[in-house]
Amino acid sequence: MKSGPSTTAARGRGRARTGVRQVALPAPAPRRTPGMRLQLSDEAAARIRELIMDGRVRPGDYLRLERLAMDFGISVTPVREALKSLRSEGFVVLEPRRGFVVAPLSKRDVQDLFWVQAGIAAELATRATPRIGPETLRALDALQHDLERADAARRPDLMEEHNHHFHREINLAADSAKLAWSLGTAARYVPRGLYGRLPDWPRLAVRDHERILTALRDGDAPAAGAQMRDHIVRAGELLVAHLERRGLWTSEHVAGRAPLTD
Repeated sequence: MKSGPSTTAARGRGRARTGVRQVALPAPAPRRTPGMRLQLSDEAAARIRELIMDGRVRPGDYLRLERLAMDFGISVTPVREALKSLRSEGFVVLEPRRGFVVAPLSKRDVQDLFWVQAGIAAELATRATPRIGPETLRALDALQHDLERADAARRPDLMEEHNHHFHREINLAADSAKLAWSLGTAARYVPRGLYGRLPDWPRLAVRDHERILTALRDGDAPAAGAQMRDHIVRAGELLVAHLERRGLWTSEHVAGRAPLTD
């Protein structure tokens, strides 16, 4: 939840998109162990997933391994592994003799991703409420204070970090490992780095977290669950509006466009 440059959509077939050029991964270490290669592929998958969910690459765009590897500063192998992983998640498809293509992504798809997250997060907040003691409440209060300070400083990157830890504290308090794992799996589809690019998200996060905190302080489990559900749903609405502004679902963005090349 790391802001990045936006790109200009290419119009028509045969015109190359250059959006991926502006996205870079941290420079990899010079030595590559098998475990490190897996880490690079996971990070590459997260970056490509973020490009897709942010609308910087569109359904129908071809994803060139060499180009992505160059832009990310890594070899082709972890990029290929990343794309295979994203294929299993439904983010890309593999077309024979043509390569990896961004899969269709409808407005309903995005809404469904947040609907799943909202339901699980609400249940975790409900379960956490009677288990949260003074120490956890103090930790949540401190994180909320940090969130507000980051908002005042206009640091969405720090806000994303504090937001992550706020939700993590609640999820841990629920003591429901499998349910928390399910939430993590669902949340992976919407990378944390996206939220800082949503104009209204900072205000939403500060306001909603305070409402969640109030319910937790009061020991009101149903209210905590309801506030958490509404919080996640509203975040999804912000992302849908963001993608609509980018024109993701306008008729001009159709499959079969030129590959991402220089």
